[in-house]
Amino acid sequence: MLPEKLRLELVTPERRVLAEDVQEVVLPGEVGYFGVLPGHAPLLSSLEIGEMMYRIGNRKEFLAISDGFAEILPEKIIILVNTAEKAEEINSERARGSLGRAQERLRKWESNLDFWRARASLQKAFIRIRVSGKIS
Repeated sequence: MLPEKLRLELVTPERRVLAEDVQEVVLPGEVGYFGVLPGHAPLLSSLEIGEMMYRIGNRKEFLAISDGFAEILPEKIIILVNTAEKAEEINSERARGSLGRAQERLRKWESNLDFWRARASLQKAFIRIRVSGKIS
């Protein structure tokens, strides 16, 4: 018999962000977004900068996460990422400022290192803005 819930644990180097029992999780994997339901086959996946969603009953919650890893087991998901912000924690004005600065750096990039840093900053800012509008 399949479990009805998953234990979701989300941790960054600074803090434990989540420890919840959930019915569904959607994560930004290296090759695209993927969903996890209770009873999922064991899996280890790298994660990219993107939007994470989890569902408790009918309520959906959203987070902006950066790169990391997810260990998925039939009854538990452990997510380790560099950064994670819940929608209600995001300052959208600050995120818009970050987006503008990243766009400006991309216009003026001088080395490959500058390009990749600016690209990651642009992705993070864009995701933060998108997630900040999804407060439940």
